[in-house]
Amino acid sequence: MIVIMKQGATRAQVVNVTARIEQLGCTVHISDGEERTIIGVVGNGRPLDKGAIERLDGVEQTVPVLRPFKLASRDFHPQNSIVPINGVSVGGKNLVVMAGPCAVEGRVELMEAAQLVKEAGAHMLRGGAFKPRTSPYSFQGLGEKGLRILADARRETGLPVVTEVMAPEQVPLVTTYADVLQIGARNMQNYALLHAVGEAQRPVLLKRGMMSTIEEMLMSAEYILSHGNNKVMLCERGIRTFEPYTRNTLDINAVPLLKQLSHLPVIVDPSHGTGKWELVESVSKAAVAAGADGLIIEVHPHPSQAMSDGAQSLKPETFSRLMDDLGAIARAVGREL
Repeated sequence: MIVIMKQGATRAQVVNVTARIEQLGCTVHISDGEERTIIGVVGNGRPLDKGAIERLDGVEQTVPVLRPFKLASRDFHPQNSIVPINGVSVGGKNLVVMAGPCAVEGRVELMEAAQLVKEAGAHMLRGGAFKPRTSPYSFQGLGEKGLRILADARRETGLPVVTEVMAPEQVPLVTTYADVLQIGARNMQNYALLHAVGEAQRPVLLKRGMMSTIEEMLMSAEYILSHGNNKVMLCERGIRTFEPYTRNTLDINAVPLLKQLSHLPVIVDPSHGTGKWELVESVSKAAVAAGADGLIIEVHPHPSQAMSDGAQSLKPETFSRLMDDLGAIARAVGREL
């Protein structure tokens, strides 16, 4: 449930209410709004006496939360969450663009890509050091060597780094080099990994599974949030449908729906969502118009030579043009790029 405090409730009253709830074996999460304080209550399986809580000084009312995701729910946290990442804020008024190649292929290639996306206006650098591939014979990434290259690119460009972590035992290694831990679509319900990144207390980009519902995605976010790690970003990257003309079907409905259900920032991946570079520009614009807080876009200096996902990677000049167009769209919907 959530406990809504009266307008003007004192700090002492809030402390008293939270203490009483914790005595009942529940966990509390406090959200201070402009007018009222809301106390989110995560139970221990036993029913709570609603009337007893409402009789406490300063309490206006209690409201049951019927959704299975509590901490991710906007009921618990009415204001939009903002995730700070080394000088970049995700979830505020400014639209955030993460860009770079699908995979770290080598130092020269990544440094070139990093400089180009920075010049075009990107705010963060993406690149995979560990690559989950359908075929065991495909390029699997450079591992720790790739992480070191990403860290070097951050030092040279100042761009925070987002990269994928694939297993719980990799979390300490990846956190040594990266600013954001990405959970890929195939690992969205890898619960051991979700626990591990939650405990790491690092920003997390959680991608929607290929055949996962919105509720399943939010429940996966709940695993991370349950460890007190509130720095979670949701990523719509397209779902698998019967349509053969695109790699996936980007669910544009998910953007406003996630913003309605949850306070967490929403990022859209138009590269995986379409699988075709020709569609990335249009879908990026649609995502911004729909209310996305950011985009994660694959950009490669030479897509035809890319070791993975070349068909959906933008050339630098195309990405630069897109960034110009996105600025106008962002302003039209009350955002800034």
